[in-house]
Amino acid sequence: MATAAATGASISPASSTLVEEPANSMKSVSPPLVGPPGRRSSESARTLPGPAFHRNRSINDRSRSMSATMSPQYRAALEGGRVGRPPVPSAPPGRDSPAPRPRRAPVVYPALLSRVAEAFKARIQLGDRVKDGLTYKDAFDGREAVDTIAYIIKTTDRNLALLLGRALDAQKFFHAVTYDHRLRDSSHDLYQFRTKLPSPFVSGELAHVPHEHEELIKALGQPLINGGGGGGDVSNKESPSPSAEEEESDKKEGSRPDSPTTSVPGTSSPVTRPRAGSVSSDDVPLPTGVFTLLTDCYSPTCTRDQLCYSIACPRRLEQQARLNMKPQRELKKQISRESLGELVEPGTLWIHSVPAEVVASVSDTEKKRQEAINEVIYTERDFVRDMEYLRDCWIKPLRELDIIPAERREDFITQVFWNINDIIAVNTRLRDALNKRQKSYAVVEQIGDVLLEAVPHFHPFVSYGAHQLYGKYEFEKEKSTNPEFARFVEETERRPESRKLELNGYLTKPTTRLARYPLLLEAVLKHTPPDNPDKTALPKAVEIVREFLKAVNTETGKAENRFNLLQLDQQLVFRPGEQVDLRLREEGRELIYKGALKKRGGTQGDGGELMVFLFDHALLMVKPKSKVEQYKVYRRPIPLELLLVSAPDEFATQKPQNNRQKQLLKNAPHAPVIPVKDTKGGFSITFVHLGRKYYQITLWASTYVSQRKWVENIQKQQEVMRERSNVFETITLSEGFFVGVNKVNCAAPFNQGRRAVYGTDDGVYLSNLLEHNREPVKVLALKDVEQVDVLEEYQLLIIVSERQVITFPLDALDPMDPLSGLKRAKRIASHISFFKAGVCVGKTLVCVVKSSPLSSTIKALEPIDQNVRGRSKPTFRKLLQGGNDTLRVFKASPSEFYIPVQSSSIHFLKTRLCIGCTNGFEIVDLETLDTQGLLDPADQSLEFVHKRENLKPLAIYRIENEFLLCYDEFAFYVNKAGWRSRKEFMVYWEGNPTGFALHYPYVLAFEPTFVEIRHVETGAMSQIIQGNNLRCLFADTPPSTTHGANNYYNVYQQGYGYNPYQSVDGSRNSMQSMNGYGAPGPAPPYPNPYVPRPPLGAGRDEILMVSDDRVMRLQMTASARAAVHGH
Repeated sequence: MATAAATGASISPASSTLVEEPANSMKSVSPPLVGPPGRRSSESARTLPGPAFHRNRSINDRSRSMSATMSPQYRAALEGGRVGRPPVPSAPPGRDSPAPRPRRAPVVYPALLSRVAEAFKARIQLGDRVKDGLTYKDAFDGREAVDTIAYIIKTTDRNLALLLGRALDAQKFFHAVTYDHRLRDSSHDLYQFRTKLPSPFVSGELAHVPHEHEELIKALGQPLINGGGGGGDVSNKESPSPSAEEEESDKKEGSRPDSPTTSVPGTSSPVTRPRAGSVSSDDVPLPTGVFTLLTDCYSPTCTRDQLCYSIACPRRLEQQARLNMKPQRELKKQISRESLGELVEPGTLWIHSVPAEVVASVSDTEKKRQEAINEVIYTERDFVRDMEYLRDCWIKPLRELDIIPAERREDFITQVFWNINDIIAVNTRLRDALNKRQKSYAVVEQIGDVLLEAVPHFHPFVSYGAHQLYGKYEFEKEKSTNPEFARFVEETERRPESRKLELNGYLTKPTTRLARYPLLLEAVLKHTPPDNPDKTALPKAVEIVREFLKAVNTETGKAENRFNLLQLDQQLVFRPGEQVDLRLREEGRELIYKGALKKRGGTQGDGGELMVFLFDHALLMVKPKSKVEQYKVYRRPIPLELLLVSAPDEFATQKPQNNRQKQLLKNAPHAPVIPVKDTKGGFSITFVHLGRKYYQITLWASTYVSQRKWVENIQKQQEVMRERSNVFETITLSEGFFVGVNKVNCAAPFNQGRRAVYGTDDGVYLSNLLEHNREPVKVLALKDVEQVDVLEEYQLLIIVSERQVITFPLDALDPMDPLSGLKRAKRIASHISFFKAGVCVGKTLVCVVKSSPLSSTIKALEPIDQNVRGRSKPTFRKLLQGGNDTLRVFKASPSEFYIPVQSSSIHFLKTRLCIGCTNGFEIVDLETLDTQGLLDPADQSLEFVHKRENLKPLAIYRIENEFLLCYDEFAFYVNKAGWRSRKEFMVYWEGNPTGFALHYPYVLAFEPTFVEIRHVETGAMSQIIQGNNLRCLFADTPPSTTHGANNYYNVYQQGYGYNPYQSVDGSRNSMQSMNGYGAPGPAPPYPNPYVPRPPLGAGRDEILMVSDDRVMRLQMTASARAAVHGH
């Protein structure tokens, strides 16, 4: 180590004297501040202290070791009343704040490196930083590091903070992103914590781990989840400022459990050891040792009231101040800058490589240009030499020696060093071309042509940078599990050829070299005259390199995201019976945001912090398990489609001015109204899981900015999801009209979807959907209208009012007189629960149901054919007014039949009725009245249905030759024989559906807070549409209609034309020829722009729903229709 006189910087900042034994100034940790001049890439890489730095000391070496909690010069000045509290460390070096307030003690005892390291990691702000065009995750710069250390030890002496920081990085607590220099007090130099890549295999059995090469595509060696970056990223994203935190947050938080923690492989850092009782989440070793410059004097006779005999006494300034002695400096203080500056190795300058007369013959500008060109050339030589070092000193011995087991040796070498040989080949050609140009001309005229020929072949850099993360993982894993390989690494890194730079430093050189090309070439370009060919060639080369850099950053981000998700997927621990497949391994899955949020429990032990992960599809809350690389899932993950978030904006300075601001607290276009518990104080965020798994939880962010970031990130991703899964869109038909007692209960479209009737508690309303600005008009003054339907072929309106089934001719609906239509009413039945119209045995039927908890009575009716086609309307009126009935008993069956169970729905099959009741789906033959269950009891695979109580069958749809059965809990397929088919298909509804609709190939389940849309072939969730008090008003897709990819065609037309579910194959759909509900006939003509629609298969495809006072039509988007039909 350099002598004290040589270093100069080892003068104690706490005294005016020089520390004569710098080797002992920091036990086992003091780094040298200067080394022999070297190349720019590694001039300060000589960092490891040797065994000579240890000195055994007795217990009497120093007294009162814990009494000095602040530096002596400030203690003396404070007692003398001459110094106030210093500013936070961002103040200029050496300046004390003039504020006359007493200064606080250091955050921790500053002489213990482990305490300082712990506090440093808890407070340093990590984030994505860019250096030379490359993005580094979870990084911090040197100035921030010095600021934070100065804040922790409460000093304004930046040199002291820098010394302490170097004591930490000497133990590899953190490292430069390029691994090639020590801590510098500079905002241009970036650093990352030493990381331990957590094993994705919780059992620790790494020897039998299958390689996931395809999944872990490529990336820079960046910190990963739970390994130096996990918690650190939290602190970055939690804090609105990159500087040290405010003192108030120190009082509240202290060392946060989620603060980043380091992990240093034991073989590469022999001076570290695990600390018992560490608060770090993964219990990794922290730096150890004593920084003696901040301890008390070692002399047992040293007191505060008399001058110590030792010139190295840390109390010396304090003692001199107390004794009113003038501070004397026996040695002059000189700050060493050698290891902080950019040194140039002798002989690498251009002026030293050419004759003096050549140097004298060129201008100063040309000298600078030649120096810049020379730097490009000699750094290229250095880079190739470094890559050849990897090839010769690492790859070759590993391949030849029996260090790695033979069966995985080649794979290991490939994964760690990837395509280093390709890079060597590309850059060797570039190096040779540049050397040839330099040797040919004393004054190099141009290099742009050489570079333009070489840089288009830099693709290996992208592949290498993208794979680097996985290589680092393989390297660290092998080193921790293979002692022979660990010894080889230690021996190789100690060889002179390594220049004391560890392997990771060389493995990062390809990406850092790529990033350095633009800087080097722009320096040449700066001094290039306009008429030189390089003036046009070099910018082109720089642009090509920048494109490669963008590709490296993109692929690196993807790889790191993929790797982190794989790690997290293996680290999650679910409660028994609550296992959820988050699909974190799926291609394209992304971690959007993460951070720590506090919970305030009402019971003891229910407080603390949760780590919250926002993925591109779900929100996950976990609790880190102490001393284990695992996360315990705290509550069930929330799909973003089912997530409602509320965050009171207590700090808003003004009311929201635009729609986006108004949506800040409610994150959906039609958000459900969920009562949220009142939260007082703090920055609360309430997360609500909608649907069957409903729960809500309130967490607290540490800052207002953090709260806003959470809400905004969730909103943004939910909007992305809505745009990505926009299968159905809503068209508002009426809003703000049906409110209060006029709440809409039911609806039915007719006239090809151009008109609609609505049933309310106050009567029946008619709406012309072509007139968007016109409100619905009351046409019938009735009470408690619970159900409406229109038989267009018979011009009949059927309603249920006060449990009575009543029919009206459509032309009796008079908007001018709601009472006049009542004269044309025909009461069909009383004490009715509901009715259902449909087509069965080739007839249009209306089934009315009287249902009680123990039985159901069903009457099948058919409309009377008034033979009104071609007749004039007066004749039609006369017929109706003549007293003819509108509905009559269906002659093919008895007047009514009885079922000994309560029924809730009726579905029309081709020749039979399917009745949904408490026993499930029952099939009734209308001629014989034979009843049997749809599900065959002999099918053992249907036991889950038979054993389930209170199960409600709600809908049945025919898909190809099978039936999709929709219950209120799940859906599955059966064949015609009632046996389960498609056994791999099973849908468990997220909500509690009250109604269903089918719009092939999607089935829609309506529950009060959202519509759940799933694909009928896969069961996969396609879309969620949120709402409040949602109800399905109308959906008419009877199971007698066959749906499938082979017989589905598009007849969407302009305007309100919709796609009917018509079967093309008449043999599979007996009702193909039916026009609406009646007999075959030509479609009526419609004026432009509405084109006549083909005959309906059996039913109407309009889907109407209501959310509060908003009546909407659901229809497929144009892009979804194009995807379904392949155009």
